[in-house]
Amino acid sequence: MPYPDPPARKPADPRFCTGPARKRPGWSADALTGALLGRSHRSADAQERLNAVIARSRGVLGIPDSHRVAILPASDTGAFEAALWSLLGARGVDVLAWDGFGRTWLRDVVDQLDLDGVRVLEAPDGALPDLTAVDAGRDVVFPWVGTTTGVMVPDARWIAPDRAGLTICDATSAAFAVELPWDRLDVATWSWQKVLGGEAQHGMIALSPRAVARLATHTPPWPVPKVFRLAEQGRVKDALFAGATLNTPSMLCVEDALDALAWAESLGGLPALRARAEANRAVVAEWVAARAWLDFLAADPATQAPTSLCLRPVDPWIRRHGEPEQRRLIQRMADLIAGHGAGYDLMGHRDAPPTLRIWGGATVDPDDVAALLPWLDWAFEYLKAEHGVE
Repeated sequence: MPYPDPPARKPADPRFCTGPARKRPGWSADALTGALLGRSHRSADAQERLNAVIARSRGVLGIPDSHRVAILPASDTGAFEAALWSLLGARGVDVLAWDGFGRTWLRDVVDQLDLDGVRVLEAPDGALPDLTAVDAGRDVVFPWVGTTTGVMVPDARWIAPDRAGLTICDATSAAFAVELPWDRLDVATWSWQKVLGGEAQHGMIALSPRAVARLATHTPPWPVPKVFRLAEQGRVKDALFAGATLNTPSMLCVEDALDALAWAESLGGLPALRARAEANRAVVAEWVAARAWLDFLAADPATQAPTSLCLRPVDPWIRRHGEPEQRRLIQRMADLIAGHGAGYDLMGHRDAPPTLRIWGGATVDPDDVAALLPWLDWAFEYLKAEHGVE
């Protein structure tokens, strides 16, 4: 079987990593020249910049004034862990798990916090659990977008407006790409490194009045590490929501976040960011619909996230292999494409089924996605030629 010729056209920017995601169009290190390097993060000037990140994030995301917003260490992971360690334990909890990160939070709740009264609502990769089974009298822990599977909750109708429990949402692959229902979210966390394409290691958290009240009245029965401590001795750390941080932030990363937020504002804010992400998903969806050898991992189109675009080969030749060999074959495809400089970091997450994954966040140009897709066809045909498959 002859080897196919590679496509003539390559993406102008071949970076499709899910995080740290591609920088905004036109970015250069010149955007960081105003960074307050060598200055204390407690100085008035640094506090002004940290508060600007909070205020401008609130503005772009449409977070209501009733919610309190803070910058936390260790990316979205640190922000979400802070929520779990600081808020859980006051009542029973439902944990929704349908991807690698949802299952990580499940392990934290069950194995690390050792909570009683945990209900697990789980689904296989590519599907959602039964959202109608969530008990409004209990806390609920869930990701809005399952980053490793590309499956997202399609709406918030399953969240009761008169709930007694808290909704604790990992929103890192959703924030700045979908419109989050702030009236139904008591806790939401995200990082700068996803849809905004900012630098890593800083997370953010938004807390509703109900979540703040929980912080003020609930003392967890376990020791809370300093970098997760949103309250201390029954008092909410109010300074966190006024530009203070739990450890030393990188002012270089802060400057980069401000640059990304300025770019988002220049486009027209959240509606424009959402439109760019949805355009990327639409390009992939149209292409996938004309292919027989692969499909979205998200079985229901209503649950296909516009950011983490996870594609699973369904060709019988690949599917007849066991999972380790499928993963090796798909990795070979990703390596072939990367070797030509046509697309980097396309292999799916290690905790997901064997998949190809394209990040479709707003910093990615739909024209680059369109230029990438023929390379997936080429890599598949090249792989078959290597193995003598007709």
